[in-house]
Amino acid sequence: MEFEKVRDIIVETLGCDAEAVTPTASLADDLGADSLAAVELVMALEEAVGISIAEEDAANLKTVGDIMTYLAAHKN
Repeated sequence: MEFEKVRDIIVETLGCDAEAVTPTASLADDLGADSLAAVELVMALEEAVGISIAEEDAANLKTVGDIMTYLAAHKN
């Protein structure tokens, strides 16, 4: 999945500025994701990509780069 699509999902789900979404941006610290928002983000990514993200994997997705790496490794 390309970065722009992931960025759009993050912006829509977290309500943050698109400019703030960079590969090194922390979901919690830089983009303001609390635990509920993180769950909503995982659900939105699962729906967009058509995969299931295990709970223990989701807990390790701390940055936008982590999400990109995970999606690249688990794409259909």
